[in-house]
Amino acid sequence: MRAAIVVGATGLTGSSLVEQLCENDEYVSVTVIARRKPTFTHPKLEVKIREFDRIEEQDIEFAHELYCCLGTTIKKAGSREVFEKVDFEYPLAIASLAKKRGIPHFLVITAMGANENSPFYYNRVKGKLEHDLVELDLQRLSIIRPSLLVGDRDEFRLGEKVGEKVLKFAQPLLIGPLKRSRAIEASQVAKAMIIIALYGKQQPVTIYPSNELIALEYPETPKEDVSRKTLFNWDKLQEDEKVNRDVVINRDKYKLDETVVDKEVHFRHRDQEKK
Repeated sequence: MRAAIVVGATGLTGSSLVEQLCENDEYVSVTVIARRKPTFTHPKLEVKIREFDRIEEQDIEFAHELYCCLGTTIKKAGSREVFEKVDFEYPLAIASLAKKRGIPHFLVITAMGANENSPFYYNRVKGKLEHDLVELDLQRLSIIRPSLLVGDRDEFRLGEKVGEKVLKFAQPLLIGPLKRSRAIEASQVAKAMIIIALYGKQQPVTIYPSNELIALEYPETPKEDVSRKTLFNWDKLQEDEKVNRDVVINRDKYKLDETVVDKEVHFRHRDQEKK
């Protein structure tokens, strides 16, 4: 039975991830570290309200996985400096603490175009995060690279809404190498992260592009075909009963012993009378 920690649990993907983890029978404990309390509640869920630049080692208890869903936009952050804090400094610091606490698997959401040499600032920051996480030499690192995330956000993002509508019409045309650019539901990314944690590749670093995330499903559990005849094999049951009764009550041996006992009693009585 597993325990998980989620940071960035109040965002689009993080909130869906927390709900799915709590509903998953493999997990008995889900701890959220967030700056504000999530609206979702569950008996398995524990919430720690923390500022991410003040998280200490003792705030992170042991877990089998630490899921990092931290992310913002430059517009929301207000500056590049704040953006880098949320999307680069915080995830890297939390990964370092997870390593110290012996957490064996760190899963982090970056971006489809993550590349530290990218001409685009956003992708450069994500690429730099990936590079430094690899250099951290974690026991197991899974890098999640979704394309445009779609779903119902608490906040309105004009750029994402426009991109979502464009990709909705262009989706059938995105085939072959372009397939990885298809928009992806945040709930599917969350589900894919859990599947990766439970059944993913057991290697130090694995990168999961968006097209792989879209295709990930839980493995089917094979059903045992137990027939009614197998469950209620009356012939076999009667045969076993017969054997058991013969073993327990050996009638022939019982009769033989009974005769011998009678003879011994008879001779004993006869000897006493002679005396």
